[in-house]
Amino acid sequence: MEYSYPILPDWSTEEIIDVVKFFEGVEQAYEKGIKREDMLARYRRFKEIVPSQSEEKSVFRDFEEVSNYVSYHVVKKAKELEDGQLIKI
Repeated sequence: MEYSYPILPDWSTEEIIDVVKFFEGVEQAYEKGIKREDMLARYRRFKEIVPSQSEEKSVFRDFEEVSNYVSYHVVKKAKELEDGQLIKI
């Protein structure tokens, strides 16, 4: 698929890379699966960059509009599963 990831202008290059890695993890959860601990590590880093709940919802919504992947479902599933389990939506 060809689409742009939601990026905020005040993020550094490293933060942009880490946010893109998070969204790539969301894509993997839908397409082939991703290990729970890998996804949670990406989400923890994402939360360091986007600590505000309202900003998180906005970025998630922007990503869902362009990709049709729901980040919230992936994060919720990651929190419910045990270590070693695969997230597959």
